[in-house]
Amino acid sequence: MKKIYSLLLLITVILNADLSLEQIESMVNKIHEKREGVKLETLETTKEPFVRLEEDENNITTFVIPRKEEKIEDNDVKMILHAIVNGKAYINDKWLKPEEIILGYTLKHIGIRGVVLRNETNVKKLYLSKKIKSLITTEER
Repeated sequence: MKKIYSLLLLITVILNADLSLEQIESMVNKIHEKREGVKLETLETTKEPFVRLEEDENNITTFVIPRKEEKIEDNDVKMILHAIVNGKAYINDKWLKPEEIILGYTLKHIGIRGVVLRNETNVKKLYLSKKIKSLITTEER
């Protein structure tokens, strides 16, 4: 009985598979065609999609949509992660532990290949610049 159902299922699939070689080639050609994306002018006039939560003195949380004037421009501040050793990160020629502050950012997390820094409005992730094939970790005894 199972063989009969399997045979019927196979025949049904074969009869319903009506794609020809031309149809498949047509689909592949459509995938390879260059598609028009969003124009840069449209992106520049798009409203900021992110909101920030603020809590006032009465513990009421409100959504605040940041205005362009409120944005913090920190493009001139460059932070480079040079190394991670024993739970410390070497950023901009300074060894830091979690919860220490550098250039207005608090070091929140130290991972194997990167760190997370945070200030009041922004979160930055820094990664080691070179790919490491083998990681060496040490322990204090």
